Order: sequence, then structure tokens, then C-alpha cells
Amino acid sequence: MFTMRRPGHATPPLSGTLSGMRITVLAGGVGAARFLRGLKAAAPGAQITVVGNTGDDITLSGLRVCPDLDTVMYTLGGGISTEQGWGRQDESFTIADELKAYGGGTPWFTLGDKDFATHIMRTQMLAEGRPLSEVTRVLCERWQPGVRLLPMSDDTIETHVTLSDGRRVHFQEWWVRLHAKGQARSIVPEGAAQARPAPGVLEAIADADFVILPPSNPVVSIGPILTVPGIREAAAAKTVVATSGIIGGAPVRGMADACLTAIGVETSAAAVAAHYGADLLDGWLVDEQDKAVADDPSLAGIEVRAIPLYMRDLDSTAAIAASAIDLAQKIQQRKGPNG
Repeated sequence: MFTMRRPGHATPPLSGTLSGMRITVLAGGVGAARFLRGLKAAAPGAQITVVGNTGDDITLSGLRVCPDLDTVMYTLGGGISTEQGWGRQDESFTIADELKAYGGGTPWFTLGDKDFATHIMRTQMLAEGRPLSEVTRVLCERWQPGVRLLPMSDDTIETHVTLSDGRRVHFQEWWVRLHAKGQARSIVPEGAAQARPAPGVLEAIADADFVILPPSNPVVSIGPILTVPGIREAAAAKTVVATSGIIGGAPVRGMADACLTAIGVETSAAAVAAHYGADLLDGWLVDEQDKAVADDPSLAGIEVRAIPLYMRDLDSTAAIAASAIDLAQKIQQRKGPNG
């Protein structure tokens, strides 16, 4: 997804102009992590807090795995597998192979040896009674991602999918093992509606100059975060700019269309923005090929800006992030000090 940027079509990075600005990002995994790399490049002086999705979390081989938190941590800390966009660079798989030899493990969700170390440390600290937010802070001390990374909640939340044949599976099994095959009848982040935001989450949103939603899956990445009581309301009180992960009627990567179909939302930039709603979104970045979305009546109250939206390399991603910041600032100026 990273190649050359087309010059002259996007706002240039804002290096050196945003010192002290506070930005809070609600984030999923791969797409969000890549966007965050661009955001850091576009606004190196900004204080960035990332509220990460934990609905993807799962227990495998007795270990607690937090895929989205780890993807952000590894990507910003320089340890991600750049080929995959997830997992560790230069991995080996001795542990997975040994588990398979014993007839154990989870073959459809292979963890590398280095990745196992992260999950062992996390599980050990959780068993000691330490909350996920503290565990994440400790893990980030090693990686130094350059942002404050918070889980959306310390409470256990897992997204489950009910298939058309009645089977109920963890989202990871549907996504990774079944490749989103078998129509989903419902997708529910179980535990989210009863959870509490992790310490610091609501404060990070309230203190932010604005909130950004990166091009993460609106159903299973951003959706669970907004389901935790208080988070959507806190974000809606701020200026919120989101970036579409749907371009030309198809997801940029992954199988977000299958998730959108499950909740009855069309796979289009307009439908996703309408799904978020004008009560939450103030600004919506779409790709140039979706610029007609600006005239869609379902998006009344949401300012739409069309730019080249493919994150082809760090420069193009920084330009997208800079456009999100610029749009947020312009919306704030129009709202005035009380907006």
C-alpha cells in the first residue's frame, strides 16, 4: 500500500508548526498504525494520544493477545513486519512448530517467537492483577512509540460474529481462519456496553484540540471503541475528522465490506460517513474519485474534502494526516471558541 505520492495534490506536512497541539486518535490496527506514522511525520511537535481497539483481543495458547495495540506499538516502535503490516520483523516460529508437534497451538493464527514474548509478558502482568492500561504502558517503555497508547478499556471486551448458519465465533476466527467467508448475521463487541473507559481515555479526548479517526474498519475497529460508554459522547463534544477507508466502493485493504454488509451499511464512502453520523463527524476525508460524496444529502452537516487518499509511502501518508489536521483547524475556526 506504500508507493510514491502524487505531488501537488495534498497539503504538505506541517513540520514544526504544531508544537504543543494535542491530538487524540481512535485507532484500530494496520491502517491506523500506518496513518499514525504519517501523523507523527506531519506534526512532530504534537502530543498524540492513541485510544486503541481491544475488541480484537483473544486468548491463544493461554496467552492474552492484543492485536491492534501491538500493531500500533510495533509499527511506531520500528519492530513491525513491513511486508505483512502485523507481527514482528525477522521472525522465527520455533514455538508454534513445537506446539503443532504436540497437537496444540492455533495453526490458523500463527504467532512468532518474538511475538510470543510480548504475549507472555502481558499475560504474566495481567495475572499479577495489573490492568491492561498499565501493562500497555510497561510494554511501550521498550518500544518508545512516540505516542501515548491507551487501550479503550481495562475491562475484557471481545468481538464475536454470529454467522448465517447460527454458529458464533470470535471475530479473529471469522477474519483469519474463515477469511470472512460465511455471511455474518451480527457482529457484537461483547462486554463493550458494560465496560468503562480505561484511565486517561476520557481525559485525553476532553483535553484534545481535536479527534481523528484514521482509515480503520468502522465496524470492528472504531465501532467497539465508540460502544464503550462515554467515549462517543466525549468525542462528539470535540471537532472530529475521519479518513475514509473505502475508496471507489471497495475497502483499501482487508474485508471491511463483509463487516459493513453484516450491519446493513453499503460499502461506500458516503454510507460509512452517514453510519458514523453528523452528531459525531465534523469532517470527512475521501479520495478524489469519491468527491461527489460532498453533495450527498445524507452527509448534511459533515464537511467533505477530497484528496489523494492512498497511503503509498510515508510522504503520502503524512500529507493525508496534514490534510486531516488542516480540515480540523478550519472547522474549529468556523465554529469559534465555543464551538
